[in-house]
Amino acid sequence: MPQTKAQKQEVLDELKDKIGKQKAMVFIDFTGMKVKDIFGLRKKLKIIDGELKVAKKTLMGLALKEKGIDFDFKKIKREIALVFGYDDEIYPAKIVFQTSQENQNLKILGGFLENKFIEAERVIELAKLPTKDQLLAQVVGSIASPMSGFANVLQGNLRNLVYILGIIKGNK
Repeated sequence: MPQTKAQKQEVLDELKDKIGKQKAMVFIDFTGMKVKDIFGLRKKLKIIDGELKVAKKTLMGLALKEKGIDFDFKKIKREIALVFGYDDEIYPAKIVFQTSQENQNLKILGGFLENKFIEAERVIELAKLPTKDQLLAQVVGSIASPMSGFANVLQGNLRNLVYILGIIKGNK
């Protein structure tokens, strides 16, 4: 059943709101995916404060245009969905990429990062990068490593002293 003008306006307003809040957006082709696989993807995205939105290409184009993002959906002949990342720039791309590895019907078409279009290859490169949390953990590990080494060196002197005192006690 075709959507009424009011329903289309509601979808358009919702899309504009989501586009305004997002930190990253990924365009995916979900042609041939099973409904359970799409729901699985939605669940994974919800965990990381992301979202999958399916809408008509004309409405997506209008919403993007009103937000100052120029993208032509006419050149894409397949079904398109938008994946929004509200908290992190990398996680949505990671989840979509992992899902595309498990399900060959899911294809990454491109995305927007900082209101600039990026090709599918760049989205995949982003997906392969470590997340912000992983990078922070690596930095903390790098900072803590010299301190733990220094503590081990100081403990080594104490261990040697106890060892020598034990030898001296044993000789008496």
